Amino acid sequence: MSANLQTPIDYLKGVGPNRADLLRSELGIQTYQDLINLFPNRYLDRTKYHKINDLQRNNSEVQIIGKITSFKEVAQKRGKRLVGTFQDETGRMELVWFRGQKWIRDSIKLNTPYVIYGKTNWFKGIFSMPHPDIELLSSHEKGLRSSMQAIYPSTEKLSNKGITNRVMSKIMQNLFLETKGNFAETLTDNLITELKLLSKSKALFNIHFPKNQELLSRAEFRLKFEELFYIQLQLILKNLIQKSKIKGLPFKIVGDYFNSFYTSYLPFDLTNAQKRVLKEIRQDLGSNAQMNRLLQGDVGSGKTIVAFMSMLMALDNGFQACLMAPTEILSVQHYNGLLEWSKKLNIRISILTGSSTTLERRKIHESLENGELQILIGTHALLEDSVKFKNLGLAIIDEQHRFGVAQRAKLWKKNTSPPHILVMTATPIPRTLAMSVYGDLDISTIDELPPGRQTVKTVHRYDSNRLKVLRFMKDEIEKGRQVYIVYPLIQESESLDYKDLMDGYESIVRAFPQPKFQVSIVHGKMKPADKDYEMQRFVKGETQLMVATTVIEVGVNVPNASVMIIESAERFGLAQLHQLRGRVGRGADQSYCILMTSYKLSQDSKTRIETMVKTSDGFEIAEVDLKLRGPGDIMGTQQSGILNLKIANIVKDKHILKSARFYAKKLLDNDPSLGFPENRVVLKTYRELSKYKNIWNYIS
Repeated sequence: MSANLQTPIDYLKGVGPNRADLLRSELGIQTYQDLINLFPNRYLDRTKYHKINDLQRNNSEVQIIGKITSFKEVAQKRGKRLVGTFQDETGRMELVWFRGQKWIRDSIKLNTPYVIYGKTNWFKGIFSMPHPDIELLSSHEKGLRSSMQAIYPSTEKLSNKGITNRVMSKIMQNLFLETKGNFAETLTDNLITELKLLSKSKALFNIHFPKNQELLSRAEFRLKFEELFYIQLQLILKNLIQKSKIKGLPFKIVGDYFNSFYTSYLPFDLTNAQKRVLKEIRQDLGSNAQMNRLLQGDVGSGKTIVAFMSMLMALDNGFQACLMAPTEILSVQHYNGLLEWSKKLNIRISILTGSSTTLERRKIHESLENGELQILIGTHALLEDSVKFKNLGLAIIDEQHRFGVAQRAKLWKKNTSPPHILVMTATPIPRTLAMSVYGDLDISTIDELPPGRQTVKTVHRYDSNRLKVLRFMKDEIEKGRQVYIVYPLIQESESLDYKDLMDGYESIVRAFPQPKFQVSIVHGKMKPADKDYEMQRFVKGETQLMVATTVIEVGVNVPNASVMIIESAERFGLAQLHQLRGRVGRGADQSYCILMTSYKLSQDSKTRIETMVKTSDGFEIAEVDLKLRGPGDIMGTQQSGILNLKIANIVKDKHILKSARFYAKKLLDNDPSLGFPENRVVLKTYRELSKYKNIWNYIS
């Protein structure tokens, strides 16, 4: 690594203390290194020069050579604007500045040749260009020129203070002149040859000053590959280190609990996918290394039974197991589901949530510590310091994305040796995201539904079809089925949403009058006990309709409910729509999901609704969702730290990511400790990476 890349940015020619402070606060640029890794957003073709008289009124970006002949100030509602008259040999136009006027007047020489660049406006018979990029013709001709000009990320504050794109390009040129464009290589010769990659120095030069489109594409590929390669290397190494350093509790036997459940009490035949996943888990548990596995499967694919059978393996080996879920409703549901099976096997199981009484808690704490209690289900309450296990062997975390990493770590400390960890999610994660965000976990996928599950029929209806929809709901209720009607809830407009919900509830009660029909309602403003009461009425079949906000998206299981009406469906995200749809279709009857919307739909909303109607495959839906929303949004902030990518894009560069993971894995398979002489450069770069949080701080 060139020693001078860690030099503070203040020392670079053309920067100085004031500009350095701005670059630090606005773009986080501290050193030469950070500057070299400020990659352009886009590029403009600067080979063409226009004449004023040939300009078209289409508001495009143009480049013109001419002179400023005079300035005038024009008063306007707020303050004043500065207008310069600019002319070439064919005509004249106006240049306009709404801010930074003093700086412009002081630094511009009248009647001197300049190159201006920007967007033109046509107004009252004359062209004008607001805030043009402006450069002396003499220095324009001398610069490190390329036909494609890089446009750098910027902020309003930077442009107000005169740090324009032209200034940024100039600073970047100075950096290349000072370092002689010579940067240390970070990838092995083998990789560079096999993938025909540009060298590090050539890639950096062509990302900032591309000679042509082909070199720009190759530079982008090289830098994207490198960024993703080191992220994957880090994740795979983390997994290897975890397996070699953290000894797992060896579950040597598959004993009575597991076998008698499998032979006598299994409620249905396992699908091939469930069998495959159980086999993967069983290998992990018997392997002397700690299991860290992510189990993903769509709503209703049968993850719970796989989780229970994994717990039985822990019990067979004399250990305890726990299952943590994000909400009380979901915990209670897991508990009720597992209670029946546990009773048959004489297993002692309990539940701990925020609403457990002091007496219940005391009992649980006691029987956990003396080892009588074998399985504990619960919410965040499991993480409290007072909850101590005698020997926790397996911890299962449901809907992982709702728990932070720190919370996961707390579960580890519940035992002298860290328990095996199984993380479950019903939100299918696109492969590319799974490779990056959960790249250090082993991943199992249940990708088939149990036999007898029918696909939910999904249709889109506009508000004007409401009467037909009501008629259809009545028909289904006549057949003895139940119906959900879900309203959106968005924090900012809570009172408005509440009004929509109450209006909706009233119109449903009018359309389905008592005593023939009973309607439940559940929303966020109710007390937990009232919510529970209403939920239970619906579960028992005492009410036929459930009007609710999205509190039901996770975990309510009512096999008899066959219709899901989603009001204002355009206001929901894809993942949410898919989760809601998963609430129906849990019994043997044909189920329906009806997406109600107004006629006004944005392009994204249309795509979401069309995707829902077209497919019920959670993984396909997750891919579309990733394209629409981007990775940060999907993972929630606590997970997206790893995805602060500088140049790669996890959605668009899927193929590069796969290749980067393949080569990182191949390298570590052959040389897990990175000790071979030919991998010295990778080890050096990786060590630098461990020092810095941000991958690009070390990669030059």
